Amino acid sequence: MMPIRRIFLGALLVSVSSIAQAKVIESTNLVGFGKAKYPDGFTHFDYVNPNAPKYGKVTYGQVGTYDNFNRYASRGVAAAATGELYDSLMYSPSDEIDAYYPLIAQRVRYSDDYTWLELDINPKARFHDGEPITADDVAFTFDKFMKEGVPQYRAYYKDIKSVKAKNKQIVRIEMATPNREKLFSFAQSTPVLPEHFWKDKSFSEPISTPPVGSSAYKIIDYKIGQSVTYGLVEDYWAKDLPVNIGRHNFKQIQYDYYRDDTVMLEAFKAGEFDFRLETSAKYWANSYTGKNFDKGFITKEEIPHQKPEGTAGFVFNTQREIFKDPLVREALSYAMDFEWMNKNMFYGQYSRTRSYFQNTDYEAKGLPSEQERKVLERFKNQIPPRALTQEFEPPKTDGSGRIRAQMRVAFKLLKEAGWELKDKVLTNTKTGEPFRFELMIYSPTDERIAIPVQKNMKRMGIEMKIRTIDTTQYTKRLRDRDFDMISRGYSANPYPSPNLMIIWNSNYIDSSYNFAGVMDPVVDSLTMEIAQKQQDPDALLTLGRALDRVLQWNFYIIPQWYVSKYRVAMWDKFDRPATLPKYDLGIDTWWISKEKAAKLPEKRR
Repeated sequence: MMPIRRIFLGALLVSVSSIAQAKVIESTNLVGFGKAKYPDGFTHFDYVNPNAPKYGKVTYGQVGTYDNFNRYASRGVAAAATGELYDSLMYSPSDEIDAYYPLIAQRVRYSDDYTWLELDINPKARFHDGEPITADDVAFTFDKFMKEGVPQYRAYYKDIKSVKAKNKQIVRIEMATPNREKLFSFAQSTPVLPEHFWKDKSFSEPISTPPVGSSAYKIIDYKIGQSVTYGLVEDYWAKDLPVNIGRHNFKQIQYDYYRDDTVMLEAFKAGEFDFRLETSAKYWANSYTGKNFDKGFITKEEIPHQKPEGTAGFVFNTQREIFKDPLVREALSYAMDFEWMNKNMFYGQYSRTRSYFQNTDYEAKGLPSEQERKVLERFKNQIPPRALTQEFEPPKTDGSGRIRAQMRVAFKLLKEAGWELKDKVLTNTKTGEPFRFELMIYSPTDERIAIPVQKNMKRMGIEMKIRTIDTTQYTKRLRDRDFDMISRGYSANPYPSPNLMIIWNSNYIDSSYNFAGVMDPVVDSLTMEIAQKQQDPDALLTLGRALDRVLQWNFYIIPQWYVSKYRVAMWDKFDRPATLPKYDLGIDTWWISKEKAAKLPEKRR
């Protein structure tokens, strides 16, 4: 048997288990990828100001509405930031990819064959009502999520055999199938619920009053559907832990809801809330003007970043018969004239999305390397041949708005797939049915970017209906996979992690993160191999690029665009650390300057 590769994390103590004869590693941190940046005894993260004042109130805008406070309910729409009411066992900083440091848990032990993990609960840990956080709460949380939680949680953690309290301060996780990533991620991704609050409540159902939490903030005021306000917990037990020093600097955080983004922007400019991270190029170019800008009350800033980019696009539901054929999906990608849109709608601010690992080393560029070819050739008869011979690039135009050349390519693909034009209507040659589908959205901004695509679809004889619904309906239909196409973003992938299973693997087809409904044996195999090769950086580099090529050439989305900077507008009351965290804007490290705030109208101080 090949020896199992071990990673020694932080300052650790190694002993030999007399039962399993596997080495036991004891540490104050867990690292799933690379090495820990912060040593034992570190005092704070590099991207915070440890002396930042705790002061003032910040208000954010939010589009839509909400009807409950249970972030994990199977129906309804939860209030903003309700997922942050609970601390997890460990915390992952914003300048590392996959490292976890003590929060509720203060020390860990695990076997180097990754069959079990034990975490020591900090005896000072408390819920907001003063009840201690114990190992029993952790065990209860796992049981609650597995029985009543969202499907993707059950699917992802099915390899965990048990989570049990050895005593009040020690919880033990045992794996049915050894898996380092799932074992470690449990410590960071699972919020610890208070058993005394949730034991008599259905976890899958919405709740109309705020639950008992455990984090730095708790809900102190709300108007259902209109606003929710969080207050800094003055006696928060973990406020002096290294992971929290320099963070959570606002005394209050409020989220106000608006019916759409246009209304919300005008409210911001009028002084109704403090901070806006702009996603619309049009708004950024034209709308950030007015008396409050002229007076210097509102500032706008572009903050460059090098973080991995998410992958945005018009996503095909491949479970729909009309989108099962990749030839059809490829043909429809020619309906997007990005170059025209970028020039006429986005003021040249964007770059075209082309990868699911955008802005990372794992992005598939050029032709496959020798190592990539070896991986891809295993599936030679199951993947598009171009994955081996061509670099993927989305269709390009001259930006004139005339796409006749692109349409000719699209019609050739559609004819091969069994569609042809009859009286200017694209028609199925077997059934005689016209080609029509619906794009489901909830934001007027999405409608604006969809209309040019809709017009080009019409020129191709395709009826693309744009259906705008409220966020509650949208969430339900997304969960039920009741849509043809959506405009959606996939989270950024800084490296090929096992989380790709939830997004792409057919074992997780019920996950609401698998937007495209992908069920492909090659994608299954590659994502499973990625999950198994987490200790081999060279293999991950090859597998990540190979997966990227397979996804690119299967045309699961019509790729949209990205921008490598944060576009930030704010009422001029904030200060922030000199160092920006690598993977985030880091607004939880900002603070309000009393001197700056004093110069603003009273409403925004």
